[in-house]
Amino acid sequence: MNFVSPTKGKLSFNEMMADIIEFIKGLPTSAYKIIIGSDSQVIHGETHFITAVIVHRLGKGARYFYRKRTQRKVRSLRQRIFLETSLSLEIGGMVTQALNTAGLEDQKIEIHIDVGNHGETRELIREVVGMVVGSGFKAKIKPEAYGASTVADRHTK
Repeated sequence: MNFVSPTKGKLSFNEMMADIIEFIKGLPTSAYKIIIGSDSQVIHGETHFITAVIVHRLGKGARYFYRKRTQRKVRSLRQRIFLETSLSLEIGGMVTQALNTAGLEDQKIEIHIDVGNHGETRELIREVVGMVVGSGFKAKIKPEAYGASTVADRHTK
């Protein structure tokens, strides 16, 4: 499972986590927000899914990484949103486990979901937020879901 860092290039999951842990431990007195969000785009009969992992050192910058997966065209918006949320939850679980192993279990992870009160996705909010909260994460929807709607979206095209 490869991730891309805009500054460091391709990284394995373990290399990405080592960079995140080093970033957090580099300034341990700062507050951090770890955000995971996914977005998708249908291009030429394929659906491109991007999952972004963002580490925000509050008031002092951020780093992000992303992973791209491609699969056959997913026609239903509902199915795409559920797949995006599932991909974010999968990475969220892996990041949580790696942080716990590094002694950073107090770091909370937010899952940003690409749904909002305006548009076609508003009927899905309760279900996908329930999935995220039921998995033990904090859920954010648009307009607060910049991890999905801005960072991941940038790499779907």
